[in-house]
Amino acid sequence: MSSNQARSSGSRTTGGSRVRTEGAKRAEILAAATDRFGRDGYEQTRWADIAGDVGVGPTALYHYFESKHHCLYVIIDQAIEDFRARFAAIATTEAEPEPALLAILGDCFDLSVRDIQRNRLLVAEQGLLSTPRASPREEQARQAARARTRDLEFAWAAFLSNAMQTGAIPANDPRLLTRAVLGLYNSIWHWYRPDGILSLDAVAEFYRGRILAMIGVPTATAPRPQTPAGAA
Repeated sequence: MSSNQARSSGSRTTGGSRVRTEGAKRAEILAAATDRFGRDGYEQTRWADIAGDVGVGPTALYHYFESKHHCLYVIIDQAIEDFRARFAAIATTEAEPEPALLAILGDCFDLSVRDIQRNRLLVAEQGLLSTPRASPREEQARQAARARTRDLEFAWAAFLSNAMQTGAIPANDPRLLTRAVLGLYNSIWHWYRPDGILSLDAVAEFYRGRILAMIGVPTATAPRPQTPAGAA
């Protein structure tokens, strides 16, 4: 190998390592910001708090994100895309609509603590997506997150419409039903806390039944009856 080739190869290796390192640091910042925003609130979190969590100076964050707003939009974008991708993977794997629906609703509650914090952040701050930003990078991230929201709603509406056409669920307006389902699901993250008195499994059982009843699946129109203490 010539000296020029060696220098070129070394440059590519160094450049690739740098990209991987920067990608890892960006992911670390997003994880720390998700935890902070979800636990302490977006407005209450300082940019310096996140910098401290990842062990860099506050100005170093600007290499990865232009602002706290920019970081928030990327988190929302990733949260919705993750939700949509998981939805699509199940919807395309299950051949029949009803088993697919049950699997989708089960997956909606298969969440880590960070997933829950991210959901809390999403429902608390999604209104910020409606306000255009002057900064090109912030505006690009905002528009991307808005587009993801539309993609998710379209995927749900298309799935429900197909289920109606096959007779798996009663006919209705699929767009309104989508918004009703997502609205009920999102309402959980306004109040649910991982360290609260209710387990996620208990919340999941309660809300899955209500969502299925709203869609028109008769097997889950009511919670399981409780056996009185001492009854045979």
